[in-house]
Parts: sequence; structure tokens; C-alpha cells
Amino acid sequence: MPKLDRYLSSEIARSVFAALVVLGMVSFTGLFADLLGEMASGKVPPPLLLSQLGLRLVRYLPLILPLALLLGYLLALGRLYRDSEMHVLAAVGVGPRRLLRPVMLVALPVLALIALSSLWLGPWADRVAQAMVAEANKNLLVAGLEPGRFTPMANGGVAYAGTMSADGKRLGRVFVYREREQRMDVATARSGELYRDQGARMLALEEGFRVEGPSAGNGLDYRLMRYARNEMQLPAADDERPGNDPAFKPTLQLLGDPSRAAVAQLHWRIAPPLLALAFVLLAVPLSRSSPRQARYGSVLLAFLAYLVGIFLMILGTQWLAEGKLPVAAGLWWLLLPMLGLGVWLYLRDGRIAKAWWQSK
Repeated sequence: MPKLDRYLSSEIARSVFAALVVLGMVSFTGLFADLLGEMASGKVPPPLLLSQLGLRLVRYLPLILPLALLLGYLLALGRLYRDSEMHVLAAVGVGPRRLLRPVMLVALPVLALIALSSLWLGPWADRVAQAMVAEANKNLLVAGLEPGRFTPMANGGVAYAGTMSADGKRLGRVFVYREREQRMDVATARSGELYRDQGARMLALEEGFRVEGPSAGNGLDYRLMRYARNEMQLPAADDERPGNDPAFKPTLQLLGDPSRAAVAQLHWRIAPPLLALAFVLLAVPLSRSSPRQARYGSVLLAFLAYLVGIFLMILGTQWLAEGKLPVAAGLWWLLLPMLGLGVWLYLRDGRIAKAWWQSK
């Protein structure tokens, strides 16, 4: 039996790893595209591409790993059913309950990683990513403004600097274009200086001109001003969140926070490992098939179950935060039925199909 456990667990582990690699590549591509879009709009500094990409991938591990577990178990056990190996094991008395040991040998480490990512690594990665962007935005050189290039700013607008000091605070031959309420605002300066005032990024332009007028070009309502010093506030990123956002707080701090937002965030972090356990238990009966039966029907059914579970988890978290669900209900209305269904189907695996065939 130990040889059987090693064989089954190795087959399952290889399938789970293959599914994780494929899902990781797909997720990596999607995150990379989203990050490029945010960099193009000036929300994320370009030099932080790799670090932000890695931190975001860590944050999404609690959503990727459960699907990798579900697909890996279905593919591995489905292959054993297709090659009649599971039927041979059933003939010698190895039933679903005996398969619990090799099934859990692979599932328990992955479930521990999901819980670690959801309860600690994910919030930590979120805090570090936000802190890195905030720190980088203190310096225009790090924020992406390079000499001789037009750089988009957050909330619209374009900035250009012909020269820049080594620390990125002194600029030369500056051009700034902004648009607000169908009016454009163009400022040029011989030099400029970047500094912070009570957390806001300020740009002081020296010895230049400022032109303000309609952006569509209709009318002659233009104003030209020559100035010795012109200070303007650079817009902050659209996705900046306050420091008291529960998504940034460690899990231990959420336990003592009675607010609805904190309770919703706490249940959001607890749900992924429990949902993953339910998916593992559901994968064993769903993988049962005859040698000639198509193997991808159960995969589509399992993928649909995953989408429904994740969708309800997201929707339930929003309902908790908005007060549409009582705090005592949490996400238990979703997690407990999923776990109960998984346990019941796992224990009844084989008996349901046998009873159906006897009724025929």
C-alpha cells in the first residue's frame, strides 16, 4: 500500500504542477497587460515593472492555486479511470476512503500554501506594492519622467523635461500639458523643481509662460501669462487607497476590528483554503468515468463549479461590506454547503453510480 500511495500521489502531483504552470502563464500574461496599461496612464512607474508583477502574482495565488488543484486532480484521476487502473484498484478493495491518504498527501501542502498566501503573503504583497509606488512617486526620475521624452501623468496630461539633475528634483526646459473641463492648460518653463508639500507632489516652474484656452479650438478665449514662479500640484494616481484600508491590514489586526469592511476582508482571506478543500473532495467523484467516456466533460463541469464558487465569494464579500448580509453569516453560507457537498459526494463515490445502474 505505501507503493500505491506513492504512485497515486506522484501522478496527482505531476498533474497539479502542470495545471499550475499553465494557469500561472495565463495569469502572468493578463497581469503583465494590465500593468502595462497602468504604466501607460502614469499610475505605475516603469522601473517597478518586475517587482510589481511579482507582488501581484503573489496576491493572486489564493485564486490560482484552487483551480490548479481542481484541474490537476481531475486530469490525473481521469487518466487512471480511462486506463482502467482505478477499476483494478476497486476490484482489489481499494475504495474512495482508502484513496483519501494519497489524495491528501498532495492536497495538504498546497492547502497550507493557499492559506499562507491568503492570510499573510497576499496582504503583505499588497502593502509592499503600494508602498513602493508611493515612494517612487516622490521622485520624478523614478516615476518615469526621463529627459527628452513625453511622459503621461496620472489623471491625464503630459509632461516633458529636456534635462534633469541626478537626483531627479531639478528639471530644465519643462513642458506640461493638462486638460480640465474642456479647457487646456499649457505651461513652459526654463527650469523646474519637484518637492512634496503635506504628502502632495508639487512642481514649481521658474521663468516661463502659461497658456489657457478651450481644448476644442472653438472661440478666442485664450489667456497668456508670463511668470517668474508657478507652482502646480501633480495629480495623484487614481487607484491610491487610504492607509486604513482593511486590504492593507495584517490578518491579526482584522480580528479585532468590528467594522463591516474588516469583517468582509477577513472572510475573503479565510474562504480560499476552505473552497480549495471542497474542490479537492469534489474532484474525486467528478473524475469517475468509463474507459470510453470523454474526459473533458467533467473538466468543464468542474471549471463551472469553480467560477460559481469564486463569483459567490466575491459577491458575498461585497454584500458583507455594504451591509446586505449580517455579519454573523459571513461567507459561511457558501463555505459550509460546499464542504458538506464535497464530503457527501466523496463518501458516496461509486455508490451513486451503482444505485443508478441497478435502477436501470
